[in-house]
Amino acid sequence: MPKLTLLIQLALGLLAVHAVWCLLLFALQERLIFPRTGADPAARPPADADVWQVATSQGPAEAWFFPPTQSGAAPGPTPAVLVAHGNAETIDTFPAAFRGFRDLGMAVLQIEYPGYGRSPGRASQAAVTESLVAAFDRLTARPDVDADRIVLFGRSLGGGAVCALSQERPAAALVLLSTFQSLSAMTRRYLAPAFLLRHPFDSLTAVRRFGGPVLVLHSDSDPRIPHDHAVALSRAAPEGALHTLSGCGHADCPADWNEFWTRVADFLRDADLIGEGLTGTNRRSRFAL
Repeated sequence: MPKLTLLIQLALGLLAVHAVWCLLLFALQERLIFPRTGADPAARPPADADVWQVATSQGPAEAWFFPPTQSGAAPGPTPAVLVAHGNAETIDTFPAAFRGFRDLGMAVLQIEYPGYGRSPGRASQAAVTESLVAAFDRLTARPDVDADRIVLFGRSLGGGAVCALSQERPAAALVLLSTFQSLSAMTRRYLAPAFLLRHPFDSLTAVRRFGGPVLVLHSDSDPRIPHDHAVALSRAAPEGALHTLSGCGHADCPADWNEFWTRVADFLRDADLIGEGLTGTNRRSRFAL
């Protein structure tokens, strides 16, 4: 009987420790998911950026708009890509290399999250989604942008953000780099129940509902988000494709930029979103508001 009592006390102690751990994660989840990242005081927007202040309920969200490069530009309204960065980045620190979409003849819009960089407010799934929706609406209202050829691109948390956006606005394609299937699935790594999560970012459900093509790029040795998440995302999408990257982990992907841009360009051409002679008038949109 004393031994049984000891085991019961041990079990109760472990349950108490786990309960405290779960309460701690619940209280700190905003700091873990959205670590507030201020802008470098010395940083300035690129010289060729059109700086926007996008109105949201949290205050003006900063955004940078870039037209296609001269080498990639085509006559008439151009396709565009809205890009969303990871949780510990800002539009200042997000790699400029991702603006390589411009060389494919696409306009590029980078949008800041509430509470990040020079944008006021407090980040949450709802606030981030609101900012992206407002930026999307301003982007598609431009006469030089083809609203039927908008691509959503996100890395890590940004992938979850553009998946949430895809449930609110019609887009032609999704490109997801190092993205989780949901933050709820990630909670298992921390031995916490998913119901405690206030910001689930359910990318898996979003890609399952998305009607257009989805490209998932993910490292086979990502230490933060297992490659299994990418497999699940690509399989859930009705038009999903998976490209596995090597030689990188998480935030340092891709290691081979030539490989990355070759795969992305092939995907966009296969989806009839870029290419010579393509205009918004000779392509039938899959979506309607």
